[in-house]
Amino acid sequence: MKAVRYEKPREFTVSDVPEPHAGPGEVRLRVTAAGVCGTDGHLHDGQFDPVYPLIPGHEIVGDVDEVGTGVTDLRAGRRVVVDNMRSCGVCSSCRRARPAFCRDLVAQGVNAPGGFAEYLVAPAGKCHPVDDLEPEVAVLTEPLACVIHGLDVLDLRPGSDVLVFGAGPTGLLLAQLLRYSGASRVTVAAPTAFKLEIAARHGADRTVEMDRERPDAALEQLRALSPEGFDVVVDATGAVGVLERCTALTRDGGTVFVYGMADESARMTVSPYEVFRRELVIKGSFSQAYSFDRALQALRSGRVIADGIITHRFGLDEYGDALAALQDRACVKAVMRP
Repeated sequence: MKAVRYEKPREFTVSDVPEPHAGPGEVRLRVTAAGVCGTDGHLHDGQFDPVYPLIPGHEIVGDVDEVGTGVTDLRAGRRVVVDNMRSCGVCSSCRRARPAFCRDLVAQGVNAPGGFAEYLVAPAGKCHPVDDLEPEVAVLTEPLACVIHGLDVLDLRPGSDVLVFGAGPTGLLLAQLLRYSGASRVTVAAPTAFKLEIAARHGADRTVEMDRERPDAALEQLRALSPEGFDVVVDATGAVGVLERCTALTRDGGTVFVYGMADESARMTVSPYEVFRRELVIKGSFSQAYSFDRALQALRSGRVIADGIITHRFGLDEYGDALAALQDRACVKAVMRP
């Protein structure tokens, strides 16, 4: 089969590799869509603990085409979306309901074969039927599960005034669900006008276009919107320059929520006195936990609107172009269609 394959950071090939086959308790999928995520860009650079050789791709939709022994609840032809993470259930992190920090974590597309390939084998119990969803809707399940876990961590107080920096796929998903999590107002700030238009169509109360090189005018708009600061300021960009502006826009006693993934080597400056004196809270969110089924419910119910989020599509041979699209302001989200 054809697959994207890394032997080391920044060096990949699209080549023929042996086809996998379903073992006991497993199914083989013919991949129909696999989302390209900012994490894939970090993996390309050798960050995020990749294990080589690696077939990346962790947002996976496919059709079952081979069923292993012992599998009774899936059959060939069913469309499924894959929860790519498997934890041991018995280590200290798992026992504390922190499966993303499992010492034996298996994450397909990170340290095990992922979905940027024609075929993929996955445990049947990690495959959720989505015959009722189009592949380009179902492929948002994994990033949406991460957003829902993030909201679990944030623990938003009803009536909060929330600012979201970033109108990429995670910023757009966060803004939608924040509305249903009790926020009294959701403001989205980002540099790209058409992405802000999507945010507004999806229910953002206010949008502010923010020039990356000259942000002062946008910052003044944000201060005017909430003179005492926002109850919660969410960074969904991973950009240090944005993160370092968050505390100044946060209300006394408010929360800065670090959601975007920065480079491993990135460092930000925070005044510990300001955190102390103003009783600020800084929270982070990593991956997803116990949220995959809720993500599917949100997509099925229409609470989360997928329209307009996927803008670019690539074949496996175009993987280099898909990586480049991560830096293209005209791209909201790209998917691979093997």
